[in-house]
Amino acid sequence: MTERKTSPDDTPPDSLPAQRAGIQSVEVGFSLLQVLGASPGPLMLRDLASAAGMSAAKAHRYLVSFQRLELVTQDAGTTRYDLGPAALKLGLASLSRLDSVKLARQRLAPLMEQIGETLALAVWGNQGPTIVHWEESPQAVTVNLRLGDVMPLLSSATGLCFSAFMAQPPGKLGSNNSHHLHERLPPMLKAELAHLQKLARKDVPKTMADVTAVLDEVRRRGMARVVDTLLPGVAGFCAPVFDADGHLALGIVALGSLATFDPDWDGAVARPLAQAARQLSSDLGYAAP
Repeated sequence: MTERKTSPDDTPPDSLPAQRAGIQSVEVGFSLLQVLGASPGPLMLRDLASAAGMSAAKAHRYLVSFQRLELVTQDAGTTRYDLGPAALKLGLASLSRLDSVKLARQRLAPLMEQIGETLALAVWGNQGPTIVHWEESPQAVTVNLRLGDVMPLLSSATGLCFSAFMAQPPGKLGSNNSHHLHERLPPMLKAELAHLQKLARKDVPKTMADVTAVLDEVRRRGMARVVDTLLPGVAGFCAPVFDADGHLALGIVALGSLATFDPDWDGAVARPLAQAARQLSSDLGYAAP
């Protein structure tokens, strides 16, 4: 009888430690994905490897496999690495299964019938506020937005909503909120502001003082609005939804053409949108201050 050869993966159950056995190489390689997920942008090989605590040669071998699986992409021009389409699909699948997103999706159809405009759901992802669901109105305006798109923080209603309500919890208006800021939010705001300053745009905040004033206004209104800013001829609102701990769970977005969309703060879009967000927050266990 031929003796069966064993491999490191054939460890008998009796010899396994209390913690269930796994494949160490998978865990090691995943550290590269974690670093990319936490990074504000693409990384050079040396920086990615250093942050993951491994040599560049070792990191490169993992990255070759991750590229084949489309978990990672490499820019041919800059040679920098970033998360790939497969990572995006996995992230969107995970985000869409959150209870808050499930509950919100059930309420979009009747809300859209009430206001007659396109609706979307956004959550905070690795790179910022991310569109995870889209409910298109029959009179939808053509927009170049897709599931998985990350919205700009200072020129979209979604970005302004997340910037305002992640920076300062509800019920603390006017307080010094620097210690409440999401750890990644301040550098992201500064980077986007610097980019907008280079473009010399006149329809967005120009200084950090302007940013503070705009976000204070968003908190005072209880939702964010942009008109003819993110896209020409398009207006949008984003209303925050909070969980039982008072954290921003998601944003409900409404947008449409200025030819039909009511941009008034107390208009036919803003009022039912705000009410839907308040009701969903309450159903998630949030008690307004």
